[in-house]
Amino acid sequence: MAFVIDRYPCDGSPRLGSMVLEPTPESVPRARHWFRKLIGPYRPACSLDDCVLLISELVTNAVLYGRSDEDEWVVRVEWFRAGSSLRVEVHSPGFPESVQLRTPDADDAHGRGLLLVDAVAASWHSGPSRYGGTVLSFELTDAWPSCRPT
Repeated sequence: MAFVIDRYPCDGSPRLGSMVLEPTPESVPRARHWFRKLIGPYRPACSLDDCVLLISELVTNAVLYGRSDEDEWVVRVEWFRAGSSLRVEVHSPGFPESVQLRTPDADDAHGRGLLLVDAVAASWHSGPSRYGGTVLSFELTDAWPSCRPT
């Protein structure tokens, strides 16, 4: 697993950090742990618990549904300052068209991850990843309220 953290982000480089994970179930708790540790120095005002929950859901989806013809593939998690918002992206191989907001039956064991993202995040998006495959992202507003335009 690899990590990158930008201690001095600027307007030209709004990425605050990233991690590259193996596509295994063990990567889900690793993503939660390391995101919480690496975002801490930036002191966001948004709920870190909400953010970690959403990262957990999207990394789980990436591990379960990511597909690649290559033997070795990875899940990338990146986080950015977007004005006063925090944007998190999860990249994995696979087809963006397969991402769907479902309405699972009460007895379905799976299918609620994107419903959680939709309920908690200010906004979310899925589409083609710049690395190839799919990106799922979400934004939490007012992560840095002092950055809001007046």
